[in-house]
Order: sequence, then C-alpha cells, then structure tokens
Amino acid sequence: MVVRAELPCLQSLPDGCLLLRLHVQPRAAANGLAGLQGDMLKLRLTAPPVDGKANQAVIAYLANLFQVPKSALTIKSGHQSRNKTVIIAGVDGQRLCAVLAHLLPDGEP
Repeated sequence: MVVRAELPCLQSLPDGCLLLRLHVQPRAAANGLAGLQGDMLKLRLTAPPVDGKANQAVIAYLANLFQVPKSALTIKSGHQSRNKTVIIAGVDGQRLCAVLAHLLPDGEP
C-alpha cells in the first residue's frame, strides 16, 4: 500500500495498517481538521482534555470521517498529550488520502 508523500502525517505499516500522527486541540469552537502542523495533522475538538473525553472524541471523529468502525482505530501513543499517534486498520490508504486531501484547507496537499 502506497501513501502519498504529500501527507507526512500518514504512514503505511508493514502489517497493512496506517499510522496517523495528530496534534489535537481540545476545547475548540467546533470539531474539524485545521491543516498540517509540521508532520502532524491538526485536529480541533470541542471535547475537554479530562477523563479521556478528548481521546474518545478523536476516535469518534476519525471513525466518522473515514467511515470505519471505532474498533478499527487505536491510539498507540499520546493518551495524555496533544500529540497522538493513531493506528487505523482495515482502510485503503489511497481512499484515506483522498478524504484528507479533500478536507484540508486550501493550499495544502
């Protein structure tokens, strides 16, 4: 599976899963993608960063965005950090790239 080089936040893993690097901004005015921040995808969430609510919101938002079950998403690292690494199983890398490219603000890949 080949992932577009223009999306440095996304990486293919040998087992066929994808690794997505996120920078999460909790307590935002609205849920949504806010572009790339270095090699991370910035995700704004209305959920507060307490009692795992922001982590639950990350999983729910990404599951809805990529149209996969929540069980296909796992936060690998960053449970108590704004910088998170998420493993996505059972999704086509090219389709995921197309979804992200369509939703990123103008001027970004």
